[in-house]
Amino acid sequence: MKATTLARIENKLRPFLVKLPPKFVIFEYSKGRLDFLTKLKEESSYEHYINPDLSIELWGIKFRSPIMNAAGMFKNGECYEMVAKQGAGAYLGGTGTWNPRNGNERLDISLPFTPYPRSHAASNWLGLPNEGDLINAKRASKLERIVGCPVGWSVMGSPDYQGEEKLINLVKGMLLYKEAGVDFIEINESCPNTDDKHLQDSGLAERLKYIKENFLDKRDRRVPVIVKFSNDTALKQVPRLLDLLFKYGYNGVNFGNTSVDYERRRWMIDLKERKLYDFFVKTFGGGISGKPLKKDSLHLASFAVDYANIKKPSQEFHVIRTGGIETIEDLKESERAGISLNQWYTGYIENFAKYGHNVYSELFKERL
Repeated sequence: MKATTLARIENKLRPFLVKLPPKFVIFEYSKGRLDFLTKLKEESSYEHYINPDLSIELWGIKFRSPIMNAAGMFKNGECYEMVAKQGAGAYLGGTGTWNPRNGNERLDISLPFTPYPRSHAASNWLGLPNEGDLINAKRASKLERIVGCPVGWSVMGSPDYQGEEKLINLVKGMLLYKEAGVDFIEINESCPNTDDKHLQDSGLAERLKYIKENFLDKRDRRVPVIVKFSNDTALKQVPRLLDLLFKYGYNGVNFGNTSVDYERRRWMIDLKERKLYDFFVKTFGGGISGKPLKKDSLHLASFAVDYANIKKPSQEFHVIRTGGIETIEDLKESERAGISLNQWYTGYIENFAKYGHNVYSELFKERL
């Protein structure tokens, strides 16, 4: 069965399936997610959708549209040709780490995941599974580029290392992706799916400075570097975070990643899905994605745009929004706020279930 057919069938059954016992639901969806991605890798969209009216140029790079997949969807360089033909504005691989990682497992459930269809949300506790920077940089170097769909890669210091060793390996990975020809790099400074929960601590400035001195200052070609923070970031933190990025020469910021503010997000979960939500949070923790993050991602990213416009950093700097992107109206809100790019994951999966490989052409039926 094709991935498109499987997605349509599952989409119709999903509201009923999530009523089953929570552990069974999570086990089946965690396994089913991997099966779906395996089938998706075997497919190709047959029509090449391009809308030149939507193209933008940032950092000297042409993006065919202002929306692309978020990190975590294609961890090991899968499906570039497919999403490029679908009409994505860019492609983001990863999140990658220096060493290969199998990801999380608990209660005999590997890479726990569950959707909340009525809430247009999902939870996952994946733990950065990927095949490592050495392998994935080679994959990135072999991608046959399609004009208008640049390649970026999300990277993170592996939780399996500590201190300077962690930073050394992170930079080594970034150098590999640069040498592989990626067009931009996104540093994940906020991953709720590992045991390292305090990523925005007092060590952030030191980490950013280390990367500046050992990567940004040594770039022999222009590779924009963006830093991604959580959608749980307090608004009062944004000026301090941006000042660091401006000071050290970073090229953009992304708000943000999945949320671990469980109590606050809980009221956004449909009553019929609360039992499943509570079980997942209590058992795995993990991160929440989708519609519950919509307002925060817009608020944080909009504030960042306003602050950047006031401070006017010397380098070209752009703001990216991730979280709750589902419809053309979300892109319009981002455009009105001056947000340059959008990333989606849960919204993409839901729209793919409805429209298959026409996911982008359907999104852009109504022009921005």
